[in-house]
Amino acid sequence: MPGIWIGLDAAARRRNWWWTGFLALLCVCGTAAVALSEPAANRSWWVGGVAVLWLAGSFYMINRGYGRTLLTPDGMKFHTFVSHRSIPWSEIARIEKRRHQGRSAEWWNVRAVRVRGRALTIPGAFTSKRWDDDFENKLAVIREHWSRAVVD
Repeated sequence: MPGIWIGLDAAARRRNWWWTGFLALLCVCGTAAVALSEPAANRSWWVGGVAVLWLAGSFYMINRGYGRTLLTPDGMKFHTFVSHRSIPWSEIARIEKRRHQGRSAEWWNVRAVRVRGRALTIPGAFTSKRWDDDFENKLAVIREHWSRAVVD
């Protein structure tokens, strides 16, 4: 069975970049509002705090958008913006779909639960749509690779 890449398509990456830009715009507007309204003594703390939040949010969005997973007969290889990790199929107890919920949003991702109980989010497999065929296909492919490897 050849290796299969799980990741976002071009349209999903583009949408991720739009949301990253929206986050940057919010931070710039917030920084400008604070810089214009706060006294000089408090201004640097506010600007620094917003800058730290912007950096953390941007890093998360970029890492999420470019994260991919290579499924091989031996296991999964996670490729993110800053790291690479390999997990053999023998260390995985189950593959689960996980739902997250916020105030006005919900999203799903796929997690590999290891035999020792620690769950790892699989890069490249997430969605914010309730019924996303592409996401469901990714989940089915990951589960199929895992079940074949466990049987062998």
